[in-house]
Amino acid sequence: MGKLNSNTKLILLHPYIQKQGSSNRLWLLAFISFFTIAFLLTLIYTRESITSKTAATSTTVTGPSSISPFGGAPLPTTVINTLLHYASKSNDSFHMPHSELKPISDVLRKCSSPCNFLIFGLTPETLLWKALNHNGRTVFIDENRYYAAYYEELHPEIDAYDVQYTTKISETKELIASAKEQIRNECRPVQNLLFSECKLGINDLPNHVYEVDWDVILIDGPRGDGPDGPGRMQPIFTSGVLARSKKGGNPKTHIFVHDYYRDVEKMSGDEFLCRENLVEHNDTLAHFVVERMEENSFQYCRSKNNSTSSSS
Repeated sequence: MGKLNSNTKLILLHPYIQKQGSSNRLWLLAFISFFTIAFLLTLIYTRESITSKTAATSTTVTGPSSISPFGGAPLPTTVINTLLHYASKSNDSFHMPHSELKPISDVLRKCSSPCNFLIFGLTPETLLWKALNHNGRTVFIDENRYYAAYYEELHPEIDAYDVQYTTKISETKELIASAKEQIRNECRPVQNLLFSECKLGINDLPNHVYEVDWDVILIDGPRGDGPDGPGRMQPIFTSGVLARSKKGGNPKTHIFVHDYYRDVEKMSGDEFLCRENLVEHNDTLAHFVVERMEENSFQYCRSKNNSTSSSS
């Protein structure tokens, strides 16, 4: 028994050692808790910050367009006048002077928003037309496929399409006579040109171009020089049909014909846009206002005297 007791060892833990281990665990637990809370607060704050910034950005970019894709305030008068001034002072020898830019600009300013503006021809004024029709729909049609693609690449905000013209200036009189003969069939004044085989109608544009109710149309292309040039008979005829065939919007369409002093522009304009609709013109720019017509209308002009000057 005594031998057994002599080999027995008693281990005692001092209270201080136990207290020290518990204290370390508490400090570790407190540290982990603090770190976790700080991490959660940081995460929540960051998510709220990103959400608020995204909402603010979305409001800034799409705010008015939630009501209308082209909503927004019009350009101030001082900005418009400045654009016209510098555009008319361009060094390009083919630019329009101020006397031609101003009438088109005035019509665009009075146009209800969003304004639908169709332009035949990519010209030195292309960027100006896009800027003046601020918040509106502006579409350009050009005869040169490569130039249209190049221009869109250079200016992504420009909406341009190419068209293959099938006319020649030397055929102007024959084409006008053919359209008058087909006035009750393929060359009707009121129709959807997308399905038309009229020689003067443009029927290979994107579908949506024919569905838009255009408020303003400018004809400044294609080339109008030389007997083999395409001339502007097709754009003039097409513009007249688009104006008369509108389904909604303003019943009146403002159509501007540039280089009106030339025979093709004058003959086609008088025949298909009509002298009775000519409200203003100078040596180079004619301004027509063409009204919507009923579907069963079979005359381009209400007055028979319109074609007298063309025939002569």
